[in-house]
Amino acid sequence: MGRQRKRVVTGEAVPLLRKDDKPPAFHRKEKKKKVDIGKVFINISIGLCIFSLIWFFYALHMRSSLAKRVVTLHPSPPVLDANSSSAKVSTERFWGSYRPQVYFGMKTRSPRSIVTGMMWMRQFADMDVNLRHICEQGDRLQGYGWMMHDGITFGVQEIRDNDFTLTTEFVKRMGGGHGGDWTWRVTAKQHSSAPQAPVISLMFYAAADSQGSLEAHVEDRTRLASITGFSEELGNFKITLRKPVTGELFSAKYASYNYLQTVSPGLEKLTDIVKQSLNRRFIYSPPSGEKRHYIAVDTYKPPHHQNQQKPADTRKESDFVVYQVTVQMPFQIEVLFESGSFHSRPNQLVGSIMTQELERRKAEFDSKFEKTFGLESKGFSQAHIKFGKAAFSNMLGGMGYFYGQSVVQSVYNEYPLLYPEGALFTAVPSRSFFPRGFLWDEGFHQLLLSKWDPQVTREAIAHWIDLMNMEGWIPREQILGDEARSKVPAEFVVQRNENANPPTLFLALQELIEQLTSNPEKPASRPTLPFLRRLFPRLKTWFEWYNTTQTGPLPNSYRWRGRDKDTNLFLNPKTLTSGLDDYPRASHPSADERHVDLHCWMALSSGIMASIARLLGEPHQDYEVTHQVLCDNNLLNELHWSEQLRAFSDFGNHTQAVSLQQEKVYVPPGQPRHQFPVARLVRSVRRAPKLQYVNALGYVSLFPFLLHILTPDSPKLEHIFRDMRDSSKLWTPYGLRSISKADPMYMKRNTEHDAPYWRGPIWININYLAVRALHHYSNTEGPHQDMAAALYEELRTNIINNVYRQYVDTGYIWEQYNDGTGRGQGSHPFTGWSALTVLMMAEQY
Repeated sequence: MGRQRKRVVTGEAVPLLRKDDKPPAFHRKEKKKKVDIGKVFINISIGLCIFSLIWFFYALHMRSSLAKRVVTLHPSPPVLDANSSSAKVSTERFWGSYRPQVYFGMKTRSPRSIVTGMMWMRQFADMDVNLRHICEQGDRLQGYGWMMHDGITFGVQEIRDNDFTLTTEFVKRMGGGHGGDWTWRVTAKQHSSAPQAPVISLMFYAAADSQGSLEAHVEDRTRLASITGFSEELGNFKITLRKPVTGELFSAKYASYNYLQTVSPGLEKLTDIVKQSLNRRFIYSPPSGEKRHYIAVDTYKPPHHQNQQKPADTRKESDFVVYQVTVQMPFQIEVLFESGSFHSRPNQLVGSIMTQELERRKAEFDSKFEKTFGLESKGFSQAHIKFGKAAFSNMLGGMGYFYGQSVVQSVYNEYPLLYPEGALFTAVPSRSFFPRGFLWDEGFHQLLLSKWDPQVTREAIAHWIDLMNMEGWIPREQILGDEARSKVPAEFVVQRNENANPPTLFLALQELIEQLTSNPEKPASRPTLPFLRRLFPRLKTWFEWYNTTQTGPLPNSYRWRGRDKDTNLFLNPKTLTSGLDDYPRASHPSADERHVDLHCWMALSSGIMASIARLLGEPHQDYEVTHQVLCDNNLLNELHWSEQLRAFSDFGNHTQAVSLQQEKVYVPPGQPRHQFPVARLVRSVRRAPKLQYVNALGYVSLFPFLLHILTPDSPKLEHIFRDMRDSSKLWTPYGLRSISKADPMYMKRNTEHDAPYWRGPIWININYLAVRALHHYSNTEGPHQDMAAALYEELRTNIINNVYRQYVDTGYIWEQYNDGTGRGQGSHPFTGWSALTVLMMAEQY
């Protein structure tokens, strides 16, 4: 259209306005209108900019706030006081064998403890250096573990190396203000099959973990006679290193002595420092016998490579002192720790005094063990009872005290963050392979330990619950401190806050409640009520966290988060968060999944929450209602019963038509093959998935029975009992296998490097729940009572006999057992939940 032209008005001229005249009204309106629209537009633009900026900064603030939540601890008062583990508050438990990852060592329950330990190596052996220190399966020992341990005052351990046995014993004596004294005794004996008496070197050491100081005192140029030291927690102390003797006659043995005094940048470096300080220049020359060169600690020079800068290490270097004694078997050595604040000790805890104390403690242990578990009264042989004591003692003696920071991440963090520093007093699944805390393992551990000492269980639960963040999340694997982290593959270090673990601590809480209500005046149970009162605010948040973060797609359904997302490489994406790792779930992870085991864990937890709330006089109705809804067998059937399988099942986007196939890598003609990627095994999906029940029969199918959710008259129990007893499905002479032998996933690898784990082998924790549930249904009126009783007797006997037989044959209790042969496999010793065999022997559920 172009620009508008000026309008020319003809006829009468418009009169000119004088300076003081106002323009006509319609002109004024038009001009004002134009000005107002411009102002409005500008104001709106400014407003939008301000709003956008406010929204941007608010979003930034919110994201920053949400990002901080993962590392912000729960606001309620901690269950444990800050000094609850100190020498003043908990004198008897201050010192202990709280270093499960080493064959023999002690420390205090404090963040930066002075640590003590033992290493050893065989001299004149085929292998150049066979130093033993950290528990390693690769050391191929014939067996090791605590045979007796009361958790407080003493312990006796046997370590069977190739042709000799080391018996390590310790006894504690209270006195002073820093946890008292203790004495170690190490007795070395050759096996009868050994062609000649071995010569070994024992190395006793003390190390300050960045706090405190140590000073070596040497006599005769090479023999370290004692170590004196000081730390905040211990005050002044002295460690006396006595000479080796033969038995109680105290006849001196010929020995060669060496020592090392240096500094260490961290406890995880101690083995390396000793190895790097070894030298073959020393001569072993007994009065009768040939002179031979032997290996001993000499001087330590930190490795420094040319053109390599030393990495920045902010940790303070600590004192590290090693005493080496090289001697021929048989012999005995004692190491004595004396607290500077113990002024009234009657005598030194050595020699015959030590022997008397040890025998007294052993007798007390035997008496308490029988009173607690009653294995003798049940007719078990002395060999079975010895096995039971070893299984129990290695779990109790394998408790660790850890301190440090987890590495965690939420969806709001670009990079992992360090969790606040914290302590954890916990039993560990395996001293060699898993020497750290695992959330779902610990509930099973405390079922056993609570029978012996409820205080241990209260403290362990409190330590775990005190590590909760403000959201109610607890990192499920606790890797605290550099020593613990050195044993963990990098991909498992970071913990993610959407990931759960089965809330098995509720099982241990249920046991504490039963002890309290059945005998409220018993001194061991009396502290449980105030303990629950302090625990309850955090317990509420924990329970609520599960109910908000792990909910399923339908009302009252649940779904584990944290399944593996790279479905191309896994035959079935794992669900590590469920604790059952590679157990078959829906083949294609989606938000439509419903997991029957988690539903049952929540049913159990809500009932125990209701019990605790009632005990404390707190509102319990909501927990009661949740419990009733989740235990409704009709709802359970509706959500999880598969008519096709005639079993309880997960639900999700699933197909069974999957397999691992070698991927095709195209190599152009004439090109060298090695320049192209190696062909991997990748998943082939032959039939598209659809929403359906995941028809895998196994441990997950049993959960409504395992956790007593099914009513005693439920017709579903008949199906479960039939499947359990069917040897072509779950039954074996050694226990229940993890999935049916008829299942397509039975013993199938999950990747080319990932062997089957929960796809056939027998696991003792789930078998314990099965025996416990059979005991429950056999003692409850119902149509399936007799069947439950018969299965109970048979399954319990099978499990006990096999775990015992494997212990006798191999020297170990194992992580899992082969469903075809019963043979122990996986990590060992595994005196975490596999030690629940003791409760089955005792018939205490």
